[in-house]
Amino acid sequence: MTARRLRWAAWPVIAVLAAAVPAAEAAEPPGATVTVDVRAGLATVPDTGIGVNHAVWDSQLGTDAVADLLGGAGVRVLRYPGGSYGDIYHWKDNTAPGGYVAPGTDFDTFMGGVRRTGAQPIVIANYGTGSPQEAADWVRYANVEKGYGVKYWEIGNENYGNGHYGAAWEADDHADKGPVTYANEVVAYADAMKAADPTVKIGAVLTTPANWPDAIVGDGDTATWNQTVLSIAGSHVDFAILHWYPGGSTAEEALTKTEQVGDMIYLAREQIARWAGRPLGIAMTEMNTPVGMNTQPGALFAADAYSALLANGVFTVDWWNTHNGATKLSTVAGYPDYADFGLLSSATCLADGCEPAFNTPFAPYYGLKVLSGFARPGDQFVRAGADDPLVGAHAVRRPNGDLAVLLINKDPSAARAVTLAYTGYTPAAATQVSTFTNGATSITSGASGSAGAQTLPPYSLTTVVLHPASPWAGPGAPGQPTGTATDRTATLTWPAAVPGGHPIAKYEVSANGQQWGETAGTSFTARNLVPGSRYQVNVLARDTAGNVSWASPPLTLTAGAPASSSCTVRVTDVTDWASGFVGGIRVTAADVVGDWTLAFTWPTARQRVTSGWNGTWTQTGSAVTVTSSAPLASGTDVGFVADYGGPNILPVAFTLNGTLCSVA
Repeated sequence: MTARRLRWAAWPVIAVLAAAVPAAEAAEPPGATVTVDVRAGLATVPDTGIGVNHAVWDSQLGTDAVADLLGGAGVRVLRYPGGSYGDIYHWKDNTAPGGYVAPGTDFDTFMGGVRRTGAQPIVIANYGTGSPQEAADWVRYANVEKGYGVKYWEIGNENYGNGHYGAAWEADDHADKGPVTYANEVVAYADAMKAADPTVKIGAVLTTPANWPDAIVGDGDTATWNQTVLSIAGSHVDFAILHWYPGGSTAEEALTKTEQVGDMIYLAREQIARWAGRPLGIAMTEMNTPVGMNTQPGALFAADAYSALLANGVFTVDWWNTHNGATKLSTVAGYPDYADFGLLSSATCLADGCEPAFNTPFAPYYGLKVLSGFARPGDQFVRAGADDPLVGAHAVRRPNGDLAVLLINKDPSAARAVTLAYTGYTPAAATQVSTFTNGATSITSGASGSAGAQTLPPYSLTTVVLHPASPWAGPGAPGQPTGTATDRTATLTWPAAVPGGHPIAKYEVSANGQQWGETAGTSFTARNLVPGSRYQVNVLARDTAGNVSWASPPLTLTAGAPASSSCTVRVTDVTDWASGFVGGIRVTAADVVGDWTLAFTWPTARQRVTSGWNGTWTQTGSAVTVTSSAPLASGTDVGFVADYGGPNILPVAFTLNGTLCSVA
């Protein structure tokens, strides 16, 4: 309470100082430009998007007070029975040997809270100390006997943390703790649970790209956790489970981590496609920030990360946790932070201070509340970006034609004067603006700024809702495009759009915000692609009156290597430690005599060669070259060590003395 009184006492002083500064001398806030491209459609917001974890050791699980708070923040998924407790919890008798189960936290109580919240459940079936039969009995009880309709079921929680890779926090009674055993057991669990209720969706635990132990091959294994699990169990499950606790020793560093989301999900999908051979949903069932868990950086991270993940098609993001408890008192962004992973206060007291009253929302709670008002189920994310790294931007187009823009000022001390520019959208003059500022305990709403300009307070979340200048009357959006890419071309097809008041005249095909071309049919061939580049493709329909549809769902393609060439390259990730790796490249060419140069470009700016052998290695920016005089006809092996600070996407385009090579 002392710190709170001091903050209140300081306000009059601040007001006096501000008033003493002549208006002419007040510094103008730095400027930034945010661009919103409504033609570049991303994923549609699902009704399961905003989730939170709940735990059987939380005495408030299922209570009306907590359910109402979560419902008020727009939470639509609750996960049970709580992280690693999922691998020790037995639902029939509501016990967790080796852990604590609070009274009144059994499954039926949890489901009562779920229903009052207006949410759906995600349930962790006990893999570590349970059995397929126990899980199947739970499904039968939940959905056949009680009619709860629990759709999503995870098989275990972070089961790679069972000691197999050297760190053991997850309970696991299986004699073999490797990924092969987990994968085979997932098949058994899935088969038994779907026999009890064929409508359930089963999730398998994966490692998150660039997060330990991703890409590590354990002792006695022949492949990574993800490759093994997906290869064996991929045809039996419906979604992949990721957890993300990004590193960072400062709030400013932690807030930069959201820029990795696109690459993270791209790499996860690439692994799923390669090893499972079929698309799977992706659920981020645990996430939190390393700094500012209870203060404004946590709110900014939550809104930014949820938006980025949902825009990339993750179907649920579940904050860890509802209550967790204080661990360390510090001051972050000018306010007390308790290093408490909970959305709501547990009223924990530490030696140097106590948390606020029980169930008091922390700042990330309001981050989720801002998010739920910004991105509603059925809205479609569209591309948005800023030219200032301290300004985050996301946007959604609503079914009624409105556009909502979320603006995030990550600067703790300075406002930002933001200019907003729109492509494919003409807003009306009137706007609705909501703002959550540093230290606030509510979201304020009102008229401020304009459709083209907003001033963002320091460390703030601002949502701007815009109406179209004229009523939207376009045709329906084209369906999800499909297609493949070679090194230079991409061939696409898509389901036709449903006409509105006028016939469809043509389809416009765009990638990364640039129009590729147009056609009267439902197929298109794009040419002159840049090898190694990633393209996010959308199709729009235009009718005979000039009305344009929403963008189709996106298709991501990567221009790779030609099917045949005078040179061939094979690249391998030989040894990986989740922050760096040893890479091997075999180069083969029949008609190269003397010196040669192999060149490639890293797919991200976070990868860097630190040393290499069997050649002279050079990296400038993201471009890498290796030169040598070794004969190539029968194949030459070169290698390198590289660091990476995010998802490690391997290059797919290589040139040898300027000739684009095929990739084996």
